[in-house]
Amino acid sequence: MSIYVGNLSYEVTQDALSAVFAEYGSVKRVQLPTDRETGRLRGFAFVEMSSEDEETKAIEALDGAEWLGRDLKVNKAKPKEDRGGSFGGNRGGGGGGGYNRNRY
Repeated sequence: MSIYVGNLSYEVTQDALSAVFAEYGSVKRVQLPTDRETGRLRGFAFVEMSSEDEETKAIEALDGAEWLGRDLKVNKAKPKEDRGGSFGGNRGGGGGGGYNRNRY
């Protein structure tokens, strides 16, 4: 399982976030997503810890806590939703056009 950490400062680093969560257990991974076009942090992160018990302790302690001038939003991450990928989905239709039998 993973922890969602929202409302982060755009100046946060993986090391700093890892240090905060390390107070509640062993941090396995910290992921700070960036915007594809600008490369800027998106203001949230995902943290994985060694056990669910450690994650629960961190969530209870840090949800609503102030860090770097912001009130953190910390909870269990929800599974990633399938957005349909590049195939399928409702993309709308194109118009007709092209060959017109009645024209000739």
